[in-house]
Amino acid sequence: MSRIRQHVRGTRHTVTAGVAAATATLLAVTLSPAAHADARPTRATAVENAASALLAHAATLGLTSAQDAGVRDVIVDGNGTQHVRYDRTYHGLPVLGGDFVVHLAADGGYRGADRATRQAVSLPSVTPRVSGPKAAGLAVNALRAANLGEALKQIKARPELVVDALHGGPKLAWRTNAVGRDSLGNPVARTVLTDARTGAQIDAWDSIETATGDGTSLYSGTVPLETTQSGSSYQLKDPTRGNTFTGDAEGKTDLCFFGICFSRAPATLFTDADNHWGTGTTADRASAAVDAQYGTNETWDYYKNIHGRNGIAGDGKGSYNRVHYGNKYNNAFWDDSCFCMTYGDGDGTTFGPLVALDVAGHEMSHGVTSKTAALTYSGESGGLNEATSDILGTMVEWYANNSSDTGDYLIGEKIVKPGFGKAALRFMDKPSKDGSSADYWSSSVGNLDVHYSSGVANHFAYLLAEGSGAKTINGVSYDSPTYNGSTVTGIGQDKVGKIWYRALTVYMTSSTNYKGARTATLNAAKDLYGAGSTEYNAVAAAWSAVNVS
Repeated sequence: MSRIRQHVRGTRHTVTAGVAAATATLLAVTLSPAAHADARPTRATAVENAASALLAHAATLGLTSAQDAGVRDVIVDGNGTQHVRYDRTYHGLPVLGGDFVVHLAADGGYRGADRATRQAVSLPSVTPRVSGPKAAGLAVNALRAANLGEALKQIKARPELVVDALHGGPKLAWRTNAVGRDSLGNPVARTVLTDARTGAQIDAWDSIETATGDGTSLYSGTVPLETTQSGSSYQLKDPTRGNTFTGDAEGKTDLCFFGICFSRAPATLFTDADNHWGTGTTADRASAAVDAQYGTNETWDYYKNIHGRNGIAGDGKGSYNRVHYGNKYNNAFWDDSCFCMTYGDGDGTTFGPLVALDVAGHEMSHGVTSKTAALTYSGESGGLNEATSDILGTMVEWYANNSSDTGDYLIGEKIVKPGFGKAALRFMDKPSKDGSSADYWSSSVGNLDVHYSSGVANHFAYLLAEGSGAKTINGVSYDSPTYNGSTVTGIGQDKVGKIWYRALTVYMTSSTNYKGARTATLNAAKDLYGAGSTEYNAVAAAWSAVNVS
């Protein structure tokens, strides 16, 4: 038999042998489900119930005495159903693809689990043959190659020993984050996964999750802002949303490696004398700050009011924004290490300041993904990661109902300048209109850049919301085709957002691919609307229409 040891923090469970110890531990950490029969279980109760489930179903979950399981996220449904998400370690090493979600009934009973991989996690040794410095050097070379040989500066790399269970059989690997600066001083980063026995590259992906965009109050119009009074002036800090705030990066950039910062661009809090912020022009540095703060507010409200999620991490804590980052920086990104959003000003030819509403929703949704399914940023999982941000960022735009930036299915339409050559970054009704994205699934879609493989899920989401064929919505013309020639009837963007969010937070794992996304969204539709419902059948039809069946 196995036992579950719960650490003081109540979030890590270790599986070892011993019948007597198992009994003692269960008495110590597990509350009787009957004790909670009269009330909705709390998050703490869900963790305790999950501890019992891990003990009883260790073999099914592939847990052994060599492994730890740490709680990453907890969801308790309105009917008391519980979903506890875990990360896995093997002899103390993180297991990529080892994550799983335990599903519990309202009374704490085990209902099942979703696992990123079902392979047994076991290795003959955790001693690498390839040294850490060697892996670091290979990652640096990969970073240079990914940047087309540009003369990068201040390159550093930090390898971490992991167990890779995402790419075939489990193997010992080095996960190395290589970072540097380009010729303009802006950050570049790449994560490289190297076989720790042979030195072969297993996978590699960009470490900065990106979406380009632009937004000033000229686009968002006059928007309400909650601020904080300090003496005779006001701070651009919102006490009603976890003290989220916006600061000026002053054209500087970070020099950070794996959570350790040698220097970090500032976030000098914006202040104002009369609580009227910005002028709607880029000549006023506060104008970009207005839209950054507004985007944060709308994203916070969307997740809280629609999905019941209190903040990006679900813990009520606010993030913060930095605007005017870098030198003509054509990017915006979410960074877990600072729990913050960062916006460049753009080069003025291709993009302007990247503070548009759908960009804010997109990037902060990366934070939600990181705290829940943690979809790996490569292959089909990477496409789903990017699509999640496109889909939920689009839902934020619809939720905001801003007359100056009406809801649409275009990504980054406000940010593009004539030099970009297209009306938007991406087009959800027919993703291939950007010249690179995939409209339909194929066996090679996982080989595309994640911003292009995301097209399959973006197309699915559009079809599920609005249906196939030609139509005009809010003044924008769409014409969405289907792979199988079928006619798809939409169920509306509100339901799409709810289905996708539940699939992400309850059923998807780090290794979910398009086939798994179909299953996850069908499960979500069944939970929300019932098996065989109009919504359930529409999900199935929309996936088939993009060749995921």
